[in-house]
Amino acid sequence: MGKVLGIGNALVDILAHIDSDDILLKLSLLKGSMQLVDKNSADKVLEVVNSNGKITTASGGSAANTIHGLANLGVETAFTGKVGNDRWGEFFRTDLKAFNIKPYLYKGDGRSGRAITLISGDGERTFATHLGAAVDLNLDDISKDIFEGYSYLHVEGYLVQNPQLIEGVIKLAKSQGVKISFDLASFNVVDDNREYLLNLVNNYVDILFANEQEAFSFTKIDNDENSLLFMSKMAKVAILKKGVEGSLIRMGDEVVFASAVEASPIDTTGAGDLYAAGFIYGLINRQSLEVCGRLGALLAATVIEVTGPKMCKDTWCNLRSKCEEIIER
Repeated sequence: MGKVLGIGNALVDILAHIDSDDILLKLSLLKGSMQLVDKNSADKVLEVVNSNGKITTASGGSAANTIHGLANLGVETAFTGKVGNDRWGEFFRTDLKAFNIKPYLYKGDGRSGRAITLISGDGERTFATHLGAAVDLNLDDISKDIFEGYSYLHVEGYLVQNPQLIEGVIKLAKSQGVKISFDLASFNVVDDNREYLLNLVNNYVDILFANEQEAFSFTKIDNDENSLLFMSKMAKVAILKKGVEGSLIRMGDEVVFASAVEASPIDTTGAGDLYAAGFIYGLINRQSLEVCGRLGALLAATVIEVTGPKMCKDTWCNLRSKCEEIIER
């Protein structure tokens, strides 16, 4: 079975359910977006959500969530990022090891990064992210040796704030014969970096994940089929996720539809990350594009029924059985 290495911002997720979207207006946060904030702004957001008293914590970051999903499906995985020399950094490292994820974690001078996730009543999540030490990961930290034996490198679009790192790492991976899986991450990230991302995807990416908002920001085409075609001319496999309407997948002239799995959502955090985990799991097992999409939909539907991007052992045991059933059909 293929091995997968993830690279991204090593963040501790702080998840808070909010009683009203008025809190987002008060904090000047656009609902459904990911906004980078400085230390003082992060502290202000925490002060506001602490008053609600509904907070949970977990290790996170988009690529790390995908890697956790793959590890729970039995795939050999690793993750690389940078943390602070503090209890949150140690928490992150310990959590990776607990799931047999090989940690290539480097220590920075600042404190570990935090992704404060505000969960609205309809399950939509809004991120106020303070990158902290995560942003200090640089190309000099990365040796090409870490790619040895890996089939895929999964990259989160949030790394785009460091173009030298993201392009350098992808080039190193490609030189070792590794395929590149890339998640566009958030529509506002794409809006702010569109030209750079167009060139990056066109030159290096093999598998591209985008939801409808991200796809529109990337392609500027307000039609799903045409937007998918645009993306598929750049990446070998293009995936357009449409939430409850399923997903569209294209490779060359082949276009398939994968239906969504019915769910009762309480928090959409991690839905896209776990979809990517299921899809890559299907590719590793040499499944059709439609089956890959169904595996992604299953994981995404399950994670939105819990708070945060992590699921318990019993849930994963059940998911592994369901994945095996889908693959064996």
